[in-house]
Amino acid sequence: MSFSLGIVGAGQFSGQFATLFHHHPDVSAVYVTDLIAERADELVRTAGFAGTFADFDEMLASPVDAVAIFTQRWTHGPLVIKALRAGKHVYSAVPMAISAEEIAEIIDTVRETGLTYMMGETSFYNPATVFARKKLAAGEFGRLFYGEGDYVHDMDLGFYEAYQYSGGENWKATASYPPLLYPTHSIGGVLGAWPTHATAVTAVGVVDDRGDGVFDKAVSQFDNDFSNATALFELAAGGSMRINEFRRVGYPSHLRESRFRWFGTEGSFEQLALTTVWQNREGVQDISAQIDTHASLSPDDPSLAHVAPALRDAFVSGYAEIHDRDRIPAEIRSLHNGHEGSHHFLVDDFVRAVVDQTLPPVNAWQAARFTLPGVIAHESARRGGERLIIPDLGDAPGASHV
Repeated sequence: MSFSLGIVGAGQFSGQFATLFHHHPDVSAVYVTDLIAERADELVRTAGFAGTFADFDEMLASPVDAVAIFTQRWTHGPLVIKALRAGKHVYSAVPMAISAEEIAEIIDTVRETGLTYMMGETSFYNPATVFARKKLAAGEFGRLFYGEGDYVHDMDLGFYEAYQYSGGENWKATASYPPLLYPTHSIGGVLGAWPTHATAVTAVGVVDDRGDGVFDKAVSQFDNDFSNATALFELAAGGSMRINEFRRVGYPSHLRESRFRWFGTEGSFEQLALTTVWQNREGVQDISAQIDTHASLSPDDPSLAHVAPALRDAFVSGYAEIHDRDRIPAEIRSLHNGHEGSHHFLVDDFVRAVVDQTLPPVNAWQAARFTLPGVIAHESARRGGERLIIPDLGDAPGASHV
């Protein structure tokens, strides 16, 4: 069984995924819609897709079986809910949504409709997370009691250009997007290996001082002036998780923007920009060769002309040694990859879930556990670090988590 797919949003990110969906053997046709019609037309023309729709509503009224949403990050919740209620399976870029109410409504709608929902969290397939999952399954961590996830992406390394591309003249109002409302690259990596969930949080936000109108409350659509934030979470499994979301940081995020640490009673894992190690009482093993990815496309490829040079490395990184590339269909395995080798796995896991009528790894319930803690953490930071309880929306049907 194959199915047709509508791509919602023809920006810098979506074209990479649309091409993979187009070549997947179980996707019969790919259509595109965008608020800027010329972008949708250009993507369809250059990639040879099936066609365009005038708008989102026209796409939902069509016979397409599923939609993949690549719109601005604060718009995902309402679009996902509307698509599910129109009878479409949904793949959504991160984050899941930006409020507890939207997140709960997505889960309720998935439960009511029985349709597939998957959040495209790249860190679930990050080589570090894959390695840690395997070590935990083999019992080599012992009991995990602490994890760290950092998403360290400086605004000067491509984000100004990205917001200008997507935000138009009013781009500074949206470039102030709160770091903790985009938490899935850090939380998703830690909890993608450690099957537990956050129960409480205290967080600290750093007020920006650049003075360029970004992260300025007087300009911000989100009433936000935090450019950096740190959150410490209590976990249901016992122990804790600390995450950093940094947008003003002297760090080479083009080399590795997401990085992780896990500590257990028998072993531990630590990662820096260029080095990754596994450690236990006997010593330290440099495992960088297993974790490091290799480029699958030149950063100067014409298909990336509209992407800021500082962002291109993320769009071309291919597999790492730790990845099980044999599970990927041959039709897309040789195509360019991205974001630490995650793109192929994201596309194939969504397609497999729709075709086989199974739960994808980052289903609605798991997506909530990657997203909602950041929403509550942002509120904690706004309240000066007040400890707040994080509601848990439960496990996916048939799943078992701590």
